[in-house]
Amino acid sequence: MLQAFLKHVRRFPWVTNVTLYGCLFAGGDLVHQWFSLRDQMDWSQTRNVAVVAFSFHGNFNFFWMRFLERRFPGYSMRMVMKKLFLDQTAAAPLATSVFYTAVSFLEGKEDIFEDWRAKFLNTYKTGLMFWPFMQFLNFALVPLYIRTTFTGCCAFVWATFLCFSRQTGDGTARAALAWITWSGNYEFSFDFVRIT
Repeated sequence: MLQAFLKHVRRFPWVTNVTLYGCLFAGGDLVHQWFSLRDQMDWSQTRNVAVVAFSFHGNFNFFWMRFLERRFPGYSMRMVMKKLFLDQTAAAPLATSVFYTAVSFLEGKEDIFEDWRAKFLNTYKTGLMFWPFMQFLNFALVPLYIRTTFTGCCAFVWATFLCFSRQTGDGTARAALAWITWSGNYEFSFDFVRIT
C-alpha cells in the first residue's frame, strides 16, 4: 500500500501533495472544534480554513520546497541549515500572516488585520518552538517529492493550534498548553462519546 501511494505521489506530485496538505490542515480545524466546540461545530470555519489551506498553504509549500532544494541542493548539514534558516525567516512569517488575514477575509470581517495585529508575533514565536525541529527532519531526511506531505502532517498539529489561537487563544504556547490541559480532562470512548 505504501509503495502504491509513493508511486502515485511520484506520478502526480503537485496534486497529491497539495491535496494531502489541504486535508490535513483542515483536519486540524476539525480537531480544534471537536475538543472546544463539539456541540456547536462551525462548518463554515472549517470551510474557510480549507480554502486557505488548498489555495495558498499547500501550493506555497509545494513550490517553496522545490525552490529551496534547487537553491540549496542535498542533505549536508550546511544545506539543511540554510534551508531551515530561510524557511523560518521568510516562509513562516508569510504563512502565518496569510492564515490570519485570509481567514478573516473569508469570514467577512471589517478589519482583516485585527487577528494578525493581536496574535502574529506570539504565534510566530510559538512556531519557533515547533517548526525548526519539524523542518530540520523534513530537510534532512525526507525526499523532495513528499516534503509537502510531511509538512502537512506537521501542519495538522499546527493548524489545531492556529485555529485555537484565532478563536480563543492569544498565539502563545502557554495558552495552548492550558487549552490542551483543559481538553485532556475528558476521556473518549471508541465511538467518540464524551465520558467524564
